[in-house]
Amino acid sequence: MRFVIHAVDRPDSLALRLQTRASHLDYIATFDLLVAGPLLDREGQPCGSCLIVELPDIAAAEAFAAGDPYKMAGLFQTVEMHEFRTG
Repeated sequence: MRFVIHAVDRPDSLALRLQTRASHLDYIATFDLLVAGPLLDREGQPCGSCLIVELPDIAAAEAFAAGDPYKMAGLFQTVEMHEFRTG
């Protein structure tokens, strides 16, 4: 199953994002990601994340999102997850 994860950073959290970026990238590299990247604000600065990941079920997707170093560091203000189908 495919899942879209849309996460919005807390205000004024760019420094936290940059501090945890390497561990976030190491973590997501161990999963089957179809798309992953930062959301950008009007000034071109990261302000969130969008990922499309292939996982067996919603429980695995929730565990993936919960284990993300960005999430564990408290970077995100909101996180939404939805099953995603193409076509």
